[in-house]
Amino acid sequence: MSRRDDDCAGIPAPEAATVLLRDPALIQILDAIDRDGDETRIVGGALRNALFARNVHEIDLATTADPETVTARAKAAGLRCIPTGIDHGTVTLLVDGQSFEVTSLREDVETDGRRAKVRFGRDFEIDALRRDFTMNALSMGRDGRLHDYVGGLDDIAARKIRFIGEPTRRIREDYLRILRFFRFSAEFGEGPLDPAGLAAAMRERDGLASLSRERVRTETLKLLCARRAAEVCSEICAAGLLGPLLASAPNPARLRRAAAIVPSPPDPLLRLAAVCLYVTEDALRLRERLRLSNAEFGRLEAAAIAGVALHGAEAPPEPSDLRRLLYRHGRRAALDACTLAEAEARAPDAAAWEAARGFLHDVPAPHLPFSGADLMARGLAAGKVIGEMLKSLEDQWVAAGFPEDPGSLARLLDDAIASAKRQPRITP
Repeated sequence: MSRRDDDCAGIPAPEAATVLLRDPALIQILDAIDRDGDETRIVGGALRNALFARNVHEIDLATTADPETVTARAKAAGLRCIPTGIDHGTVTLLVDGQSFEVTSLREDVETDGRRAKVRFGRDFEIDALRRDFTMNALSMGRDGRLHDYVGGLDDIAARKIRFIGEPTRRIREDYLRILRFFRFSAEFGEGPLDPAGLAAAMRERDGLASLSRERVRTETLKLLCARRAAEVCSEICAAGLLGPLLASAPNPARLRRAAAIVPSPPDPLLRLAAVCLYVTEDALRLRERLRLSNAEFGRLEAAAIAGVALHGAEAPPEPSDLRRLLYRHGRRAALDACTLAEAEARAPDAAAWEAARGFLHDVPAPHLPFSGADLMARGLAAGKVIGEMLKSLEDQWVAAGFPEDPGSLARLLDDAIASAKRQPRITP
């Protein structure tokens, strides 16, 4: 049965939604602005998350009052106001450390796929119809009645992510909606992607090029952390959309296995690496495509370098080799490389790989017990040769298995000095 709100009176909201109205900070805001003929409702993600029994991190409001009226009423009530998006009708109100975005009802006058010109209105249905997906178009008034103009409640029950109206039109209003369609399907949906939405996304894929790389980065990393990321990435890979998005040859199967190895908390960079990182050139392409930070790029590059020796490995390295991996590449890169290697293996021994990661996580990182001062104390002259000899000494120490006992260290140092004395260009 359709639950479309044809008479505009709404239906009684379930307890999962009405609990939002008990928030003391929200009550202060509604007391301030929901009056004098205006109406203010909770909208969007807060209602969606509540109905999915998910945590609600922020509550957004829509109101018939224009931004100037919202600001004046809030200030009169002693609330702090920030004009975060005043041109589009959004004012952020702060109460007891909580922030609430209050947006005046609006209609799109003109869109170019990235930005929209709007005019303010007083019709909640028109405002709902301009949103992206049906489950994001719900609203609830202070009276606890839920308004559903587009069948969002039915789609929540069916766990179906569906564009409002004609998908192509919705996408052309903002091409980021292609990626949001994938992300919401991965986080809230079940089963295959909505056919009409996927077909529109494929037709309009060229519009993604108009988006800033920062927006693409944010949405892509959120997609990779979603509940069904691997399943949805497999579907969009088969549709030919994932490769161009990441400028790489994607491997959704490796993503699925990596997500199972390290399920929680979701690690977006590790999952990005699982999809398409094999060599350092992949890290370079991802940095360019997604405008990664230096730290993010550095982690991917280090994982690729550390993983070179593990490509094709069906079993984890021995502890001695794991310590070398840790020493040469650092703990984070070594752990990433092992996770990616296990995800790539055809028939991995999960217990053995888990033990290897536990070893890498817990074992103290080796630290070179020698310095140039030790060599000079033995009579070597300062200069370039000190660095060369120290590097040779380091290689011997690593090859010996990182000994720590004084006797072994003294022998390594003696051998290095003896070798130096045999070199005619070195005067000890």
